[in-house]
Amino acid sequence: MYSRFLLPLVAAFSVASAIHLPAAEPMLKKQDLFVVGEDPAFSLYHIPGIVVTAKGTVLAWCEARKRAAGVSDWDDIRILMRRSTDEGLTWSAPKSIADVPGPKTKNPFALVMKNVDPKDVTYNNPVMIADKDGTVHMVFCLEYMRTFYQRSTDDGLSWSTPVEITAAFETFHKDYDWKVLATGPNHGIQLKNGRLVVPVWLSTGTGGNAHRPSVTATIYSDDQGKTWKAGDIAVPCTDEWINPNETVAVELADGRVMLNVRSESKAHRRLVTISPDGATNWSTPRFDEALLEPICMGAIVRYSSEATGQKNRLLFSNPDNLSKAKGKEEPGKGRDRKNLSVKLSYDEGQTWAVNKPLEPGPSMYSDLAVTQSGTILCFYGSSGATTGLNSFAGARLTLARFNLEWLTDGKDSGKP
Repeated sequence: MYSRFLLPLVAAFSVASAIHLPAAEPMLKKQDLFVVGEDPAFSLYHIPGIVVTAKGTVLAWCEARKRAAGVSDWDDIRILMRRSTDEGLTWSAPKSIADVPGPKTKNPFALVMKNVDPKDVTYNNPVMIADKDGTVHMVFCLEYMRTFYQRSTDDGLSWSTPVEITAAFETFHKDYDWKVLATGPNHGIQLKNGRLVVPVWLSTGTGGNAHRPSVTATIYSDDQGKTWKAGDIAVPCTDEWINPNETVAVELADGRVMLNVRSESKAHRRLVTISPDGATNWSTPRFDEALLEPICMGAIVRYSSEATGQKNRLLFSNPDNLSKAKGKEEPGKGRDRKNLSVKLSYDEGQTWAVNKPLEPGPSMYSDLAVTQSGTILCFYGSSGATTGLNSFAGARLTLARFNLEWLTDGKDSGKP
């Protein structure tokens, strides 16, 4: 009786709901997750990252730097993380999540620079991947010289003992004589076929801050993080593509992988290259004219896809600015990190139909994630109400929670 009379009603209600369900009201809310001065042990928070696990837990992490100056990538740095089980409304206390036992040696290319303390321990460039099976994979670096892998099977409450995977980078030596390495930063991705992909950059360590010159590539795992391999060099360093470095990745609707790359190129645009598998046969890099490059980290994530009954939607964030308040605007030189904006593409990054400022003032590195209910999360560096600690990292890391209706001024709505 129930199937005879109720099922048609349920089906009809579902169709009607899908057709007539009103769009949500535009929503934007912000909260600071890490603020300089709240913990006397740390003087700067930088390199924000964020993912949503298969169970819906939100993990937000960063580099916490101890030195008073706080301006060196080679300072005493720890990796801190906070958890939220209600889509970013409330958060656990910060917790240090990377600890490599045993003696540690400073990268020799750091020691030739001024004001680098050989006793400082530098954990750097954390990257997480939320696996569809519930595992959270994490890679991070030590002294821009060694790379480690660990995993969590309880949504970030605990982590396995770090395993060194630096050997995976040895393959790169045949193409590039690197002395300094870094993963990500931001989140990595898992492809539909299960492959884990982490963008990396490599440097000979002979240029500025021992980070230049540089090239970008990926490392990948086809066995749930047990082993890692090196892909091809994705963006080399040339007269046109100058010092490609911090890179983000997204899987396209057709299964290809697109890298979106920061560089110091004179074009001041983001670089884009595409691979059929996230590791090899990268296309000739091109500048995306719609994506300004003030020389700062950016973020990219998929919001939805046609495969799940929605539109193809990609989100991108970075400081949308090429002006400079102090000094001369020179090709290939950094511009002011401000006007953090979020862009939306309906054609897999070929064009960007929406561009909306999220933080008009000083705003820096960012990462993006999408909750299971469709709320967009942007975790970024800012000055907030506080005068910026410095021009590259700000005084706090802020989480913005907003919906598609806010981003599109009510012109689009949907769920991931």
